[in-house]
Amino acid sequence: MHEIRPNQSVELLKELHILTRDGKMNQDSRRKLKQIYHLYQFIEPLLQEVGRDIALVDHGAGKSYLGFILYDLFFKALNDKSHIYGIETREELVVKSRELAGRLGFAGMSFLNLSVAESITSSQLPEKIDIVTALHACNTATDDAIRFALEKRAKFIVLVPCCQAEVAAVLRKNKGKALGKSALTELWRHPIHTREFGSHLTNVLRCLQLEAHGYQVAVTELVGWEHSMKNELIVAGDKNLPRRRPAERLNEVLESLGLEEMRERFFY
Repeated sequence: MHEIRPNQSVELLKELHILTRDGKMNQDSRRKLKQIYHLYQFIEPLLQEVGRDIALVDHGAGKSYLGFILYDLFFKALNDKSHIYGIETREELVVKSRELAGRLGFAGMSFLNLSVAESITSSQLPEKIDIVTALHACNTATDDAIRFALEKRAKFIVLVPCCQAEVAAVLRKNKGKALGKSALTELWRHPIHTREFGSHLTNVLRCLQLEAHGYQVAVTELVGWEHSMKNELIVAGDKNLPRRRPAERLNEVLESLGLEEMRERFFY
């Protein structure tokens, strides 16, 4: 049974539609709460490892559900300089999140109306960032979040990647040239396979990219997110691991699949 934890904000849970207006829970609410706790169990140990004065940036924040839950369950009890920054391009969502944080008294939360790419150089964010999260950040935002994390040399990166179609588009464009080279091109010969293989390959390349920057990468499934096709969770920690082998592998994959033109994106 996934019940509300002690000291959770009832007002926040109502805002997130986990509690009804009269404070009750239904089956749908319990499923949402289960999903939140399941994701939280991956992030909580990272927060504990950083310890105090944590700077966390949530990219493609949307309504900032993740940021609010993290603040409510972990940050508000710290009583230090820890801060969560929500990055979102839709101004109306930024305004609503600011209003909600004000009502809840969540002083350690800021919401910035920026693209992920803009946030890399924004003076509104600190130089030192400990944890970077991006849940279903669309189009190139997941890759921009990775670039942000690498620029800031974040200790931890937590991604629920949203596939963007760029890899699939390059596979599709070069399909004619590639078909005669190898039987492996059968993996993406049909359009639906091009899309699905491109999505899978994008995440493989992202993992290799992180490893090529010295991160230790774990990939798992978000159990209980059956309503979403995008239920892959990538967690990376900066361990300063050897980088040459994953970089060589990354290059080999790009060359083998005719994706050399994407080298700059993944070799950042």
